[in-house]
Amino acid sequence: MIEKLRLHISQIVVVLLVVLICVSNSLWEDKAPFVPMILFLLGAVMIGIASLGRLWCSVYIAGYKTDYLVTQGPYSMCRNPLYFFSFIGALGVGFASESFLIPLIILIAFAIYYPPVIKSEEAELAKLHKNEFEVYFKKVPKFFPKISCLTEPEEYIIKPVIFKKHMFSALWFIWLMGILEIIEGLHELNVLPTIFNIY
Repeated sequence: MIEKLRLHISQIVVVLLVVLICVSNSLWEDKAPFVPMILFLLGAVMIGIASLGRLWCSVYIAGYKTDYLVTQGPYSMCRNPLYFFSFIGALGVGFASESFLIPLIILIAFAIYYPPVIKSEEAELAKLHKNEFEVYFKKVPKFFPKISCLTEPEEYIIKPVIFKKHMFSALWFIWLMGILEIIEGLHELNVLPTIFNIY
């Protein structure tokens, strides 16, 4: 129930941001043409990292989330790696819009929305896994990964049917970047109006 609500809120925020991008244009195009190029490149790199990171998380979590406490792979570096990589990807999409305003909005929205979600989910994990989660909680950082904590098994069983579903959701940042490029092309063709300019 909470996960579905979270998904719907995320989708609404994405739609609103896409609408904002559709009716605005970056002031950097005229003032400093190299800035949009740098921002887009930064965004593309961040989106690549986020997509690979989310796929990596999905290998470990797909089909196991409610069965037992996942503490290996990306989950050995931080307790919420899926949200961390989502954060990187969302900021990447913001920078790919070639402005600073969009990633700032994304940063604020993330800072408001996700901490309560993480707190709620960790409270649920604490109930389910008790002492095991308490040890994990004390040892592993909440959000920002600590690379020195990384542990990975030599073998890990993947549930392909469930992983396949997760795989598509891991790539939506790349699709969003494609949508941004289409929107930019429509602006250049004067198909989409520019109502206001943003930095």
